[in-house]
Amino acid sequence: MADSAATPRRSQRDRKQVKPFASSSQSPSKPRTTNEDDLTDLDDADDHHDADAEPEDDHQDFPTPKSKKRAAPHRKSKGPPPAKKPRTAKSTTAPSKPSKPKQRRTKAKAANGHFDPTQLASDTKIAPDNAIFNTLLNPSAALQSTAEDFLHSLSQNAGTAQAELINCILRACGCNDSVDADQVIDYDGVVDSLDNFTEGLKQENSPIYPLTSKLPAFKRFRTSLSELIERLVLAAADLGSLYSTDLITTLQTWVIAMSSSQIRSFRHTATVVALEIETALCQVAAAVEKEAEILGRQREGERKRKAIHKSTAVREKDLDGKAAGVRKRRTILAEYLKEIVDGVFVHRYRDLDPNIRSECVKAMGSWFTHYPAHFLDGSYLRYVGWVLSDSSTPVRLEAVRALAIVYAQSEYVGSITHFTQRFKPRLLEMAGGDTELSVRTADIGVLSAIDSNALLEDEERERICLLLFDAEARVRKAASPFVAGVWQEVADERVSAIAGRNKGQRTKSRAGVKALAMLLVKWGKALDRASEAAEEDSETDEGDSGPSRRTHLPLSCGVDPRGRIPLAVEALWDEVDAVNDWECILDVLLLDHSAGRDEDMDGPESLAESARNTVDPAWRLSEVEETVLLEVLVASLRRARLASTAAKKGDEETVISDLTRALIKGLPRLFIKYQTDENRISEVLLIPPLMNLDLYLEMRMMNAYAGLWDDVSKQFLSHSSQSVLTKSVAAIRHFMAATSLTNTNSTKILELEDELATQLRDAVAGREEIEVATFSEDEVIALGAVCARICALAGSRDTCAWMEEDEGGKQSSVWDIISALVERGRLGYKEEERMVEQGLHLLGLHIIWKARSLPDVKDTSPDSDNFRQGYSNTAEVVKLAAFQNLMNLHILFYPSQATSPRGDALPTEPLSLQLEEDVQQRYEESESEHGDSSEEEEHAPTPKDGKSKGKSSTKTSAKPSTKPVSTFLRAIRAGVVHVKHSDVLLANHGRLGPSFDLYTKVIIDVLREEGMYNDNGDLVVEVVKKALLESFSLVMDSVVKDEERMVGLAKQLATSFLVRGAQLAVVRRLDSRTCPAYEKSKNKKRLGLSVSFFRALIPLLKGVESRDALGIKAYLDQLVSDAKIEVKPTAKTWEPLRAYEKKLVSIMHKGTGKGRKAKGGAVGTSDEESGPEAEGRGEGGVEQGDEVEPARETRARPGLRPRPKAVVRRPPTPSGDDGQQQSDVEMDGAEDGDEVAQETPKSRTAGTGGRC
Repeated sequence: MADSAATPRRSQRDRKQVKPFASSSQSPSKPRTTNEDDLTDLDDADDHHDADAEPEDDHQDFPTPKSKKRAAPHRKSKGPPPAKKPRTAKSTTAPSKPSKPKQRRTKAKAANGHFDPTQLASDTKIAPDNAIFNTLLNPSAALQSTAEDFLHSLSQNAGTAQAELINCILRACGCNDSVDADQVIDYDGVVDSLDNFTEGLKQENSPIYPLTSKLPAFKRFRTSLSELIERLVLAAADLGSLYSTDLITTLQTWVIAMSSSQIRSFRHTATVVALEIETALCQVAAAVEKEAEILGRQREGERKRKAIHKSTAVREKDLDGKAAGVRKRRTILAEYLKEIVDGVFVHRYRDLDPNIRSECVKAMGSWFTHYPAHFLDGSYLRYVGWVLSDSSTPVRLEAVRALAIVYAQSEYVGSITHFTQRFKPRLLEMAGGDTELSVRTADIGVLSAIDSNALLEDEERERICLLLFDAEARVRKAASPFVAGVWQEVADERVSAIAGRNKGQRTKSRAGVKALAMLLVKWGKALDRASEAAEEDSETDEGDSGPSRRTHLPLSCGVDPRGRIPLAVEALWDEVDAVNDWECILDVLLLDHSAGRDEDMDGPESLAESARNTVDPAWRLSEVEETVLLEVLVASLRRARLASTAAKKGDEETVISDLTRALIKGLPRLFIKYQTDENRISEVLLIPPLMNLDLYLEMRMMNAYAGLWDDVSKQFLSHSSQSVLTKSVAAIRHFMAATSLTNTNSTKILELEDELATQLRDAVAGREEIEVATFSEDEVIALGAVCARICALAGSRDTCAWMEEDEGGKQSSVWDIISALVERGRLGYKEEERMVEQGLHLLGLHIIWKARSLPDVKDTSPDSDNFRQGYSNTAEVVKLAAFQNLMNLHILFYPSQATSPRGDALPTEPLSLQLEEDVQQRYEESESEHGDSSEEEEHAPTPKDGKSKGKSSTKTSAKPSTKPVSTFLRAIRAGVVHVKHSDVLLANHGRLGPSFDLYTKVIIDVLREEGMYNDNGDLVVEVVKKALLESFSLVMDSVVKDEERMVGLAKQLATSFLVRGAQLAVVRRLDSRTCPAYEKSKNKKRLGLSVSFFRALIPLLKGVESRDALGIKAYLDQLVSDAKIEVKPTAKTWEPLRAYEKKLVSIMHKGTGKGRKAKGGAVGTSDEESGPEAEGRGEGGVEQGDEVEPARETRARPGLRPRPKAVVRRPPTPSGDDGQQQSDVEMDGAEDGDEVAQETPKSRTAGTGGRC
């Protein structure tokens, strides 16, 4: 006893005399009193973490925690403190006394049928011998009572109670070993004990432990564990046990050692326990700080009263005694907090297991919440900043959430300014380019909080505002509050600029509309600049023979400029008042912004009204702003109508009626104002379909309705832009759908058709032989415009009767004139190509409309074959238009299309057409020529000194058209053209843009159907062979710069050899006998040309079985031997061949290997997939530390096949091999100043998308 008293343990020093502590100790939830200003001598207790030094990792499997040891090493010195000896002796006579309540509780739950630990033990192989662990598994157990019972046991027999708690943690690790009262306080033997425990677990295969298990019994285990630890620590603080016993010291000693174990279950569970203890201690420390603050104020008050009355010595002495107790508790808590951070967090935040890293970062966020005065410091924040570049999505998400907690506490923002400036670029990058939407949306919230503290520059704010046009709706919605704040600032500036005038609601609304237009124009220009810069970088990279230097293109730059405004309106609808105030937007647009006053289009106004409509500079719009605001009006009207459908029926009708009434007055003025501007009038034409036309009849405004018809017809007849024509026809179609206005509609549509016929006849100017007549340039343009108008109208309305009307022979019919104009296509005039193209489309539409009204009488013409042949020197555009329309007709009259689903013959059956094989071959050749010409046009040089508009037009004209390709593809899909002719499309994969590449997927689906369900595997092999040969010839002829497109095509074609079902299981596969023959033919034919062709052959091995792989390997070896080729093992040139051989060897071994199957089925992983993440996806228990290094060794030795069993069951590293053991457990350490310590450049790229 004397020996023990002479060398007390660290946790027991000066604590045996704190018996009356309970009188001054209160619950952490209650206010505490101490003033930091008065307790300046206690400030050293706030031991901050060193920002420049990282603790070294110990070099043993279980490093002994850094704590003060006693001088005497024998066992007696490791017992409880001397003051506790009498109680220990008293309780030794009944060591089973603390076990009574746990047996009673267990039996009660089992009797009620709610919880049976014995059954659970049989399912999980975890012994049910620990009462605390059973309580955690029991959903109906009272955790507060459990915590109080434990503390009572701790006061009776500290060793037994602590052993019970440590055994509970061991059970949570999936370990059935136990420690007794002597072992638990033998701190020097902790590492040896854990070595013995883990030795047995290493022999087990994937041990189950609750934190990762999917068993229903463990569903609430994580929550219960957290709650129990919190209640235990808080209750211990209330009772004083937290400071007077070695409870926390014992827990720290064990969990710190366990957190460095190579066994993942130990490492994960111990880390969670340590972090939860730290969180609870943060709550206690925060309460003590609050108590110190209150106590300080009380002492200050007592000093003032003492100066006056000089009779408060007793009260002041009492306060001094309380202050001394608070100082002592602060010192103890600061030591506890630092011990866990240094012993667990700084090692495990960079653990190999992303779940452990995520737990650490999440816990740090909790510490920021509970104890910000201590943890909101750069020395702790830097850990969160480093993991912003983590390869794991959950880790990055938890880091962003932790930062959201940081910046929500504005009173501490000043102390984290340096951290903000250091990691702000990374936050901006994540907001624009992270691969996970949840991370991006959370990151935008953090940036909004940073901006609320005025820590963002104007350029950085603009980058966030550009996310309003992002392709992802969730990102746009997350950015809308930030954008709303920026808009409000600009709007307030506009209002404040109106000095000495009436600043009513109307003035503020107009200023808000002006601010919205300004910002949208500004951000649109920024997006255009970013997009142009990205395109220039892309062109530079394509022309560079060195490594690619392409920068990350923001996702928002890919949005079509014509669709940006609707995206912005949708996102800002609930955030910005100016967006949903369509009435104010319409009011501003009706003003004449080119003059100083509002000029009423309908008539003069009074002086008072004119003064109210004065265009103030605060809301005067520029030309670009007016165009953008018109788009906002259309999008706002559409959104208002859509929002009304979600409301009640009566409210919906009210909204639509109010919208229509306002447009009845304003829409004619918009037509008058913008009728000469093609772009603006196309937006105005989108408004009529949003109106309730029946309201014209209800309000008896038929003249206004007729005027609306005239306005739309006028735009249709005066413009030739395809956009204006399409939108005009859509408005006319909306008019014709109003059955209550049939009389007016019938009259107006006839007038429109008559006007079109008159325009067409006037354009030909009465010429007799139109086929060979001479037309001026203006006449050709006029004819092309008329044909485009008629074609647009015929696309939505049956115009057959009108086109064939010749007024009894007095006039030439529209059909005759159009047919004659199409015949001029034989002359090959390039300036007439648009006219002939539109004429061909119109004739095709006419035939389609005629086919819908065919009678059921079989009436075939003997001269039908005369119209199927012939050549001409027509222009390229005319040829393409003829091809498209001819294919459409063949699809329409294909025999399979001439039968109804019930098997009845349709009227088109007598007119069925079959496309001859030689014609199909010519079409294939023409498609190949079209692809080559498109490629040449695409790479044609463009002038550098032209303006941006000229550049844009050049790029647009050089872009290859996909219309012929889509038509040819539809013909293949319908069966008109045989699928064997599809190789010409497949060979151009990767050359003509992403739209073209989508077509190859459709062809692959057709090939899969042919091979899998029609037993036509030879056809599939033939098409794949021709496509790959043609693609490889493009590489050899230097048409394309490398073989990347060919390899991409091979990967796509490989999917046509098999069909996968649930969990990637192979449901059907192509007959493998055709695959080896195909592989052999390729090897033999192309081996002498280029070794790089083997890169394309590797993906095609998916459908090859082990026995066929053996034959291919033998045949390949024979070819290499016959050719007398020496394949050097280190030569980079032969890398594709070595990769091909490696894949063959892997397939050969797959059939005979003894690799362990996954739990869900026989789903294997390739060499590329067999990394630590792939092995870590299994249900808990596979040790991360044991998995990584063997996997890396396998990838470093391509000649060997990886052996999964050796990876999982590798014996532990000897304690002497410190470097290897450290790399198994942790990632490489991050030095101070490094951004991240736990990922490679490759993983970073996969993890965060943009920068990463």
